[in-house]
Amino acid sequence: MTDIHIQNLTKRFGETIALKDISIDFPAGSFTSLLGPSGCGKTTLLRLIAGFEAPDDGSIAFGDERVADARRQKTPEERGVGVVFQSYALWPHMNVAENVAYPLKTRKIAKAEIASRVKAVLDSVSLDGFADRRIEELSGGQRQRVALARCLVADTKIILFDEPLANLDMHLRASMIEAFRDIHRRTRATIVYVTHDQAEALALSDRIAVMSAGNILQIASPTEVYHSPADQRVAGFIGSGTPVSGTVVERQETSVIVEVAGFRLPARGVANGFDTVKLLLRPESLSLAEKGLAARVQESTYRGAVYETRLELPNGERLTLDSASALRLGDTVHIAITDAWIIPG
Repeated sequence: MTDIHIQNLTKRFGETIALKDISIDFPAGSFTSLLGPSGCGKTTLLRLIAGFEAPDDGSIAFGDERVADARRQKTPEERGVGVVFQSYALWPHMNVAENVAYPLKTRKIAKAEIASRVKAVLDSVSLDGFADRRIEELSGGQRQRVALARCLVADTKIILFDEPLANLDMHLRASMIEAFRDIHRRTRATIVYVTHDQAEALALSDRIAVMSAGNILQIASPTEVYHSPADQRVAGFIGSGTPVSGTVVERQETSVIVEVAGFRLPARGVANGFDTVKLLLRPESLSLAEKGLAARVQESTYRGAVYETRLELPNGERLTLDSASALRLGDTVHIAITDAWIIPG
């Protein structure tokens, strides 16, 4: 296992600053997702770790070894990392086994050992029996497994994923998520995974780094990022919760009592001396009740398991409620709230 240290990293493309003085560590054996919208800098950071780009300032180290800074850098081949691309990057003139064996052939490894390692790694990604298949004969999910096998056969300690599931349908994505999780459990490689899909990041990672405009907004476990976002940008990007305005009426030891549209409720977090705060209310923390926060039904959309219902509060702000049945438009309902988070200001 190898840890990765990023210190004060900056990358510019002409007048555009893609990364702004970023510092982040990836502990050995961790699975970290870089999550954010297009253009936030996540792929640039991945390419800098891989060695496809050079930093303008700052440094990158694998363990105690510096692999890049503003003056010099090791080539991708010298870094010994595996990269799985969105486009798979497979050679169409080679069959499956030849694609997987390529990193070993460049190292002049004996043919018998290559054959043994290729067979073992194809078995590990559920591609036993596919060694002689041509690439054009494979489905998207199978091609992604070949790309993953090519990384694993070289026994790399660091694996980088650049939106690897973006080209797959929903069912293939689900099966590949299980494959990635299994590979991480068995190899304990240090994995950095770029995605704009929060569901992937939440399902796969033990840590998520949320990025925006070349900065890292929060680095934390999926649970913490989801339930306790660091600011309103993270709260707006992760999940479907809605920030609503509230007034602090009482500060207690373990919570803060906040009034929202005339209804008082306890909230997690710190008000930092402010009388007015923003509360994050997730749909799964809301339910219909006889007494609670009053709201008027604006819209109800069937989502299969639930009806996604848009509600309007007396102050004009809106909430989203997942209800078991459709609610009648225009009706006033009351909402019980089991969890509320004060978004840091």
